Amino acid sequence: MNPEVNRNILIAVDASENSRRAVQYVADLLGGIKGFSATLLHVIREPEEDEFPDPEEKEKWYQEYRRQVDLMLEDYRRMLIGAGFAPEAVSTRSSLRYCPSMAECIIAERDSLEYATLVVGRKGLSLKEEFLFGSISGKIVRIARDCAVWVVE
Repeated sequence: MNPEVNRNILIAVDASENSRRAVQYVADLLGGIKGFSATLLHVIREPEEDEFPDPEEKEKWYQEYRRQVDLMLEDYRRMLIGAGFAPEAVSTRSSLRYCPSMAECIIAERDSLEYATLVVGRKGLSLKEEFLFGSISGKIVRIARDCAVWVVE
């Protein structure tokens, strides 16, 4: 393997079955192959200012949500390690961000961390639903630059 090639993979995840399939796909495809590293990313959407009655409630919500995210990320991390990724080659990252578009937030994280490959699960929307509500994976495919994008169904 050429050591100059970027083999860093960013897997954008949530608690959905589609994200689980995306992680499993990377595990099955690359588990046990040396030289690859993976980061599991979950973007926590910053709530609107008026969503909580006071800052304490917001902080309470955030702490509980963060606890759930950490458990989910650790579960996905164990999947990759169980498939043969070296423990030191798998990291997790959660980021609290204001996100007018989740796709743009994921791309911003990818750009700041310089990953060669971005992996997302496809939500499984019908064409009509995708037109009305938009698709995170579809938007990522359209706006991502300088990386490969794997959309796992």
